[in-house]
Amino acid sequence: MDRATITAKQRDAILSLEEDHFGDLKAKEIAPAKLTRSVSAFANSSGGDIYIGVDEINKRTKKRKWRGFTDVEEANAHLQVIENMAPLANHYIATFLEIEDETGLVLQVQVQKTKDILESSNGTPYVRKSAQNLPVESEEALAQLKLDKGLSTFEDDTVNTDVADVTNSAPIIEFLINVIPTAEPEVWLRKQKLIVNGLPTVAAVLLFAEEPQAILPKRSGIKIFRYKTKEDEGDRDTLAFDPLTIEGPLYDLIYSAVEKTKELVEDIKKMGATGLEEVEYPEETLHEILTNAILHRDYSIATDTQIRIFDNRIEIQSPGRLPGHITVSNILEQQFARNPKLVRLINKFPNPPNKDVGEGLNTAFNAMRKLRLKDPEIIDQENNVLVHIRHQSLASPEETVVEYLENNDEITNRVAREITGIKSENTMKNVFIRLNKKDEIEPVPGKSGFRSAWQKKR
Repeated sequence: MDRATITAKQRDAILSLEEDHFGDLKAKEIAPAKLTRSVSAFANSSGGDIYIGVDEINKRTKKRKWRGFTDVEEANAHLQVIENMAPLANHYIATFLEIEDETGLVLQVQVQKTKDILESSNGTPYVRKSAQNLPVESEEALAQLKLDKGLSTFEDDTVNTDVADVTNSAPIIEFLINVIPTAEPEVWLRKQKLIVNGLPTVAAVLLFAEEPQAILPKRSGIKIFRYKTKEDEGDRDTLAFDPLTIEGPLYDLIYSAVEKTKELVEDIKKMGATGLEEVEYPEETLHEILTNAILHRDYSIATDTQIRIFDNRIEIQSPGRLPGHITVSNILEQQFARNPKLVRLINKFPNPPNKDVGEGLNTAFNAMRKLRLKDPEIIDQENNVLVHIRHQSLASPEETVVEYLENNDEITNRVAREITGIKSENTMKNVFIRLNKKDEIEPVPGKSGFRSAWQKKR
């Protein structure tokens, strides 16, 4: 069992921890059986840290006190009950934390997200929502948890529609031309388990129906929004036009959405070092992130995938949480397919959108870095995965200001905020002050107040 000495600053960080989706604090008297609820909840959600040995003195003010175990043996019951939780296995790290002048050892349990459903000691699985451990008791909730975990997949559900929608369509005929050996549509679809009990599956409809959206409404299309703003949220007033709807079988859907997004982005202009410049996002980034959003979304959720284009970023929202054991921190290294049939079969198309299976997101990140743009940000939300692709340079604000002044006589706070992505006027002012202290820039004489500006040091 690991043991570590921490600093006073680290202790204070633990005592002031905001209990939320990723963190929990417990007194050492917590019953081991009750502790398994928190372990189960984190393992079935996004993972998290539990600190055992912290007293809450005042719940309203969140005043807390360090009061750990007298020795390692005192925590044996807690460790044993966690160790016996199957299939937790090596998906957790337990460390005893100690600090000089504080009482006892605080046990830190770092729980990782598991591929399988982890039950508490009472046989009930829990999930973490904000700072709560919620029991999964109904059949519906358990079915949703299985979908979230990737233990079951909606792509295999059958759809009550005419089998001819997938056996006698243009997409299946075009597709089978390239399949080895050549086969008749219905025979091939049955062999691939895409027709079950005389009905096509969700995967069959998505890949081979000419209009999947007519058969699977509100869950198989893409909505594109264009907001003329840099604010955190878009609204009706900033919407450039009515949302666009992209439809068609999955293969066409991906390529059409990337093309339309690229077309809309090319109309955006931003202030750069040399004045107004075209906004440029690498096509590989758009393609790979959108491909992931379509192929790995949860099709049991009746919501279309959304693309929101702002003046300074693109947001891609895919229904459903990250599947299986995938988390925001391991998504570039680990692989897990929520819809394995879709992933496998679309890779058989000519020029497949997922030609770099397992490497797509790495390609997306590397393409942004080549343009010296910040990495995309992936956020695992309660019912969806949101990816922010920001048009924000990796250069520091200071470097961006100096580069701008290489091509322009002066710079104002407003222009500087626009080219650096900084929102706060005061934060931008501090950048100017730092550059001024380094003798890089100076105030423009005769300009003050709202007209104030800065120029290169004469």
